[in-house]
Amino acid sequence: MSLESTPSSSSPLVFLTGASSGIGQALAVRFHAAGYRLALVARRAEALRAWAAEQGLTRVWIRAADVRDVAAITAAGRDCIVEQGLPDVVIANAGISIGMDTAEIDDLDVMRATYETNNLGMAATFQPFVAAMRTRGRGTLVGIASVAGIRGLPGHAAYCSSKAAVISYCESLRGELRTDGVKVVTILPGYVDTPLTRGNPYSMPFLMPAAAFAEQAGRAIEAGVSYRVIPWQMGVVAGLMRMLPNAWFDRAVAGRGRKPRRSAG
Repeated sequence: MSLESTPSSSSPLVFLTGASSGIGQALAVRFHAAGYRLALVARRAEALRAWAAEQGLTRVWIRAADVRDVAAITAAGRDCIVEQGLPDVVIANAGISIGMDTAEIDDLDVMRATYETNNLGMAATFQPFVAAMRTRGRGTLVGIASVAGIRGLPGHAAYCSSKAAVISYCESLRGELRTDGVKVVTILPGYVDTPLTRGNPYSMPFLMPAAAFAEQAGRAIEAGVSYRVIPWQMGVVAGLMRMLPNAWFDRAVAGRGRKPRRSAG
């Protein structure tokens, strides 16, 4: 049976990027189980189709697009509206995390790729849906940020700064859409067990399974909360980190293992 679904007014629709691994796959499974139709976008469409078939996901529309390619990801959004209808929820989940050293000139390319994926890619994911959601008077845009966006960690400058930008961007967008009936939800994962985190050479407190994260995130999204750290324990830690004077914070992270650089991994 084809995975391509047809529009159904009785089933809500979620549009999700970065759906081919980790948090994206867990969110797809969670929303499918909750009765949503899925519009999934990833760079590797065939691998995504194979995975969706293995999972028994049947209400699925799949497109290949790299969120760094603005023309491709915005076209995917427009195609979704034409072929599946305007989504109820759009989740900009695609993201990369690579260590960098500013002393290494090649790592400036890492920073560029990180910003293009985590920031420009998010805005391009949302762009096709904003005006239509405003006209309809409802909808939810979800930005997947990170606890790492709350304070900068050594060796993680590109990722931390990109996720700090996600938090500020979503806050700005929330203010713009506040009177239009469109909700903007910012989700900040702590440590989630995914391929993105398994190579981290440092301790990861409160590490949680991807499925458990997806269930908590799904509930927060459906409730329309503006900002949620998952798990809550990381929210407490993050709040304390934010309040630490710089000198104390610098001592606390001194000697902490660094995210591997691209050339080192």
